[in-house]
Amino acid sequence: MTPGGSALTVVVVTYNSAPLLPALFASLDEGLAGIDRTEVVVVDNASSDGSADVARRLAPAATVIDAGGNAGYAAAINLGVRSRRQRGAVLVLNPDVRLSPGTAGALLRALDDPTVGIAAPRIEDEDGTIQLSLRRAPTVARALGEAVFGGTLAGRLSCFGEVVADRRVYQSGTDAEWATGAALAIAPRCLDAVAEWDESFFLYSEETDYALRAGDAGLRLRYVAGAVVTHIGGDAHRSPALWALLVRNRVRLYRKRHGAAETAAFAAAVVLNELVRSRHATHRAALRALLSLRRR
Repeated sequence: MTPGGSALTVVVVTYNSAPLLPALFASLDEGLAGIDRTEVVVVDNASSDGSADVARRLAPAATVIDAGGNAGYAAAINLGVRSRRQRGAVLVLNPDVRLSPGTAGALLRALDDPTVGIAAPRIEDEDGTIQLSLRRAPTVARALGEAVFGGTLAGRLSCFGEVVADRRVYQSGTDAEWATGAALAIAPRCLDAVAEWDESFFLYSEETDYALRAGDAGLRLRYVAGAVVTHIGGDAHRSPALWALLVRNRVRLYRKRHGAAETAAFAAAVVLNELVRSRHATHRAALRALLSLRRR
């Protein structure tokens, strides 16, 4: 039996991604091996470097969609999912990932479990170092713990950190409340139950929101250690503008799911985290963004 059913749609979102696409597309044949029917949908968010043309040249069988503007990652995913020609699971990929052989099949086998809505792979750096890609749901205590101890140290205790920081956990299958969105396989049951990604999150926190809504619907996120993806991203930690957007959206997401008093406490903890580290330009930019958010 083909894992996860007979069909898989790969949705790739591009934005000025032309240099990254050759490695991604070169990895797809072996990464998708063993699946009966696959289709690739590339949604380009108004790239200025010819990403859409590169995708058409490298993957002539793919459906390449010019989004007509840059409405964000979630909006592009929704457009890609709506444009697929077949019903089945969806594998959402950043353009800066590479699939190891058999990755998609391993993810789809996890989706065969009717209680699983999302399957997340093991994500590695180019040198093979495991990225800490699993997360716990955001809470006030976890935001405060990260402010005081830092994300990795706080993550060693589940009550004080959002990042799952114990590297031993990444050696075997486990469940998580959410996972970073560079590569996620989504079951048809989850697509039906959760519906579309929230397009109000232009970038960052959209995968958190989607996974938490899957959990609200009674569906688990399963981490699959045997499905390996190489990821060469990480711009948010170097770019003040991207880091500010990431931090701001964390608070927006929390506000979406909690009352005013709890959100105020969460925002205060996040502000403390950025203030403690404000010697760096990225954290100063985040502070300005948070203060702007609080004035609204």
